[in-house]
Amino acid sequence: MTTSNATAAKQELLRLLAAKSFRLGEFKLSSGGTSDYYIDCRLTTLDARGAQLTGQVFLDEIVQRGWKPSAIGGLTMGADPIVVAVSVISGEINGFLVRKAEKQHGMGQRVEGFREKGARVVIVDDVCTTGASTIQAIETAREFGFEVVGVMCLVEREEARGRPNVEKAALPAPFISIFTANDVRREHIALNPSDVPAYKAAPGCEICGKPAVVSHPRTRCAEHKA
Repeated sequence: MTTSNATAAKQELLRLLAAKSFRLGEFKLSSGGTSDYYIDCRLTTLDARGAQLTGQVFLDEIVQRGWKPSAIGGLTMGADPIVVAVSVISGEINGFLVRKAEKQHGMGQRVEGFREKGARVVIVDDVCTTGASTIQAIETAREFGFEVVGVMCLVEREEARGRPNVEKAALPAPFISIFTANDVRREHIALNPSDVPAYKAAPGCEICGKPAVVSHPRTRCAEHKA
């Protein structure tokens, strides 16, 4: 694919994520924290056109970086649509999935699908928050006997500081994100300008008393807003 076509595919994927997967509001995260937005990438990666774009954008990045993997895989179930999309679009990169725990019947295996020990593989995930699921996939792949040559996520939530954790676990393989949550937020607001929550001056942060903004139902300063 040419550079211009690759850029167009990436921009279209960003628009789909912003339209289908991103929501503003008050949400509790699986990490236990709270956020003023939520992103469900599966609404995009399981969309017909979204799956095509996801496979193409991930494949373009893999080819550009010269990783030449035999397979691509990650922890079920956020990685599942990405794995299938890349395998189908490439026609040559195999797929594998990592169970969250070993199966209690049959062969009891934790890695499903491609299982060639020593093979070069890329680990993928849909959203990186703390990085826990990505790290679990990296560790399991290496324990199985794969050579991890790259780690990728579709959207990185930068405020959770998961990147250092994933980078450390991935070494010597690099970790890259296709988009950050801020990329998707900006695109979502551009598509839905009326969806921006109203902020107004407030007497002080409910935590530290510094000048604050109100993001209903909380009164927080910039430092404690997340």
